[in-house]
Amino acid sequence: MSAAGSYARFAELPLDVDAYELERLEKPVTRGFTRVTTVVHLRGGGHEGLGEDVTWYAEHHDREQAAGPVLPLAGSWTLESFSDGLDLPDPHRRWAYESAALDLALHQAGSTLAEAVGREPRPVAFVISPGLGDPPTSRVVRRWLELDPGHRFKLDPAGDWTDGLIHELAETHAVVTVDLKAYYAQDPPPDADLYRRVAEGFPEAYLEDPALTDETEPVLAAHRDRVTWDAPIHSVADVEALSFAPRTLNSKPSRFGRLRELLAFYDHCETHGIGLYGGGMFELGPGRGQIQYLASLFHPDGPNDVAPGAYNDPEPRPGLPGSPLEPAPEPAGFRWSELRATLD
Repeated sequence: MSAAGSYARFAELPLDVDAYELERLEKPVTRGFTRVTTVVHLRGGGHEGLGEDVTWYAEHHDREQAAGPVLPLAGSWTLESFSDGLDLPDPHRRWAYESAALDLALHQAGSTLAEAVGREPRPVAFVISPGLGDPPTSRVVRRWLELDPGHRFKLDPAGDWTDGLIHELAETHAVVTVDLKAYYAQDPPPDADLYRRVAEGFPEAYLEDPALTDETEPVLAAHRDRVTWDAPIHSVADVEALSFAPRTLNSKPSRFGRLRELLAFYDHCETHGIGLYGGGMFELGPGRGQIQYLASLFHPDGPNDVAPGAYNDPEPRPGLPGSPLEPAPEPAGFRWSELRATLD
């Protein structure tokens, strides 16, 4: 398949791969669980490219470590031929190798992602996405606001959210996105009453990933301008298949898997006037800086859920970098130079 659009600007970059290694990362994070990811170290010609596999389940990463570096990646490629040669149907795993390949190819070329796409990095606005505990309270949100009144939040409403809690959170005027998470099988069926209470309680917030049913569609009809999507979006075809044209979408790069698909999505949204904001997957390593880098180039002003990693620690703490993050691309590659500082 020949490259087109923004992707064509760097699809033919040469890529020489000698070998690769896998590194397991593990860290307790907010919402009471331990996150595990795998960093791909792709090496060639004295350079290294990094990517991060953010597949959700720890068992996947255990299997990856047990198998080791078994993929036949050594050789001379272009970015596009490398992508075409990857037999990796899982998008999160594929993204780790494609982003590592992009990083390595740019290092070998002595170029940056910003130069490759012809865009200037801009300061990145970000939100915090904490859990509210069990039972849920506004305590964590208020604690973050005590540390910095400028913080803004993306929250996940659930059936145990009372009217009182919604009122307390709305009083902060700091909730900019509510994620209804209708595309996760473990969640309960859509609750039209919850949708109504949330839509009315946060009259300016984005309403992300609702389930559109005979019960919920009438509730959301007056709020369509605020409905946005994340989990079902893996390609331009997914955007075009939505039941109504969105004004805004969440761009989560690891869901796309292929660089080609991600860049085509950016081009499509720009052409059709669809606003964007970015999201993450509790990245522990280089993936965090990479989604910040992409946000700085394609949607710096949105409510990006790409906060520095320390914001995912179990408890709020002072002294963290505030929003917006100043651009910090490294001199070459697909890497954000302040990554380690924001994780420590």
